[in-house]
Amino acid sequence: MLISATILVPIIAGIIISVLRMEDKARHPWYAGTIIATDVLGILAMMSGSSLRLFSFAEGIDLYFEIDAIGRFFMVMVMILYTCVIFYAFEYMQMEERENVFFAFFVVSFGALLAVCMAGNLVTMYLCFEMATLTSMPLVLHEMTKDAVNAALKYLFYSIGGALLGLLAVFFVSYYSTEARFAFGGVLDAARASANEKVLLFIIFLGIIGFGTKAGMYPMHGWLPTAHPIAPAPASALLSGIIAKAGVIAIIRLVYFSVGPDFIRGTWVQYAWMTLCMLTIFMGSMMAFREKVTKKRLAYSTISQISYINLGLSLLSLEGLRGGLLHVAAHAASKGCLFLCAGVFIYKLGKRRVSELRGIGRLMPITMWCFLIASLSLVGIPPMGGFTSKWHIALAAIGDGMGIYAVLPPVILLISALLTAGYLLPVVVDAFFPGHEEEGHGENTKKKADEPASGSKEPTPLMWVPMIVLCLTALLVGVFGTNLVTMII
Repeated sequence: MLISATILVPIIAGIIISVLRMEDKARHPWYAGTIIATDVLGILAMMSGSSLRLFSFAEGIDLYFEIDAIGRFFMVMVMILYTCVIFYAFEYMQMEERENVFFAFFVVSFGALLAVCMAGNLVTMYLCFEMATLTSMPLVLHEMTKDAVNAALKYLFYSIGGALLGLLAVFFVSYYSTEARFAFGGVLDAARASANEKVLLFIIFLGIIGFGTKAGMYPMHGWLPTAHPIAPAPASALLSGIIAKAGVIAIIRLVYFSVGPDFIRGTWVQYAWMTLCMLTIFMGSMMAFREKVTKKRLAYSTISQISYINLGLSLLSLEGLRGGLLHVAAHAASKGCLFLCAGVFIYKLGKRRVSELRGIGRLMPITMWCFLIASLSLVGIPPMGGFTSKWHIALAAIGDGMGIYAVLPPVILLISALLTAGYLLPVVVDAFFPGHEEEGHGENTKKKADEPASGSKEPTPLMWVPMIVLCLTALLVGVFGTNLVTMII
């Protein structure tokens, strides 16, 4: 009952609230109440540890939900992001049209993503995965411009194409499984699987690529830098911070809870997977370093950072899995905060390019401090969450004794950290210390220098309180995250 209520309440309420005849602002308390009520239901469902079997598609194939430790972890991150972002969006979406449509899909996608977290077998996970794609696509489409339509279609086609590859893996793995539910370590029938090992390994690799599409893994990453800059900032924060993590959830469920890491450890699948992850990390960091548009820079950064998670998973060890989970939390909080900061720049100042952010630290110090703290986490500066997660991933790689593949991951992580510092920290330095060029030459720059510096351009608390909460979350992941994931796995 609690599981079904957690999924259905936001979906049904989101639709009903959006069609009621009332002013947009009058809907805000109802949307906020729905999100908070869903949070409460989700917490109760996690505490109860209940399961739910709705019906059977065929013999041994059920629509089945069950909340385990991994599901609880992802549910907490989904609830934190959605709760923070909706309050931010109440202010931000005043500059957009069709506000009720945005919030309707915002709330509905919340229920869909929670369903992905609570899925108890591959078939259920796949159906919820597709529902999450269909309900989040309108967030990209929202502005209804030509660019927004193209970006939304690209997101949809990439996601569906990747999901079809994932569906192929779902078919084969389900056929060779001993039971139709998740179990840590896998549920493959070893005797039957070994007789068709080559085919099954190829199908599993396609499944990893397919579900990795949602997570922006090369070569299926192209949708992400197109969709993020076009979507409203609250949607970008969700897409990067947690919706893209649906691909991570799917890969964890496929590899660790269905196939079993032992089946692919040491095979060409593991090395190909690791290679693609490291290539994506480096490529995403380089593209972010070169990009001049703020939100697009953050989008390329997301491609790189989520592949940190996949790299940890590809090590097929407990330490690697723990590092990946830590980076799920660290990245969700940090990148969610950065996209919200980018939204403040657009909402309050109309500034979309990195070069336009010089000197704004004196106009919005709270926003820039949040930008700095989130950036430090992504770079990997202790005690932030990004440092703890990368530390675990590097240790997992070194300890696995895989020759060159034990050395390359730490090297790639270090190079990417330097590039991350190169494309994020100068933004903060220029914002707080613009130098004489910003202050001295020309009437326009003189006028900017004369503007009041005591938070005159800061947004309302509806926008900066969620950013502070996400910064604190990134810090807490760094301080307490290791103990948390050790309890989970």
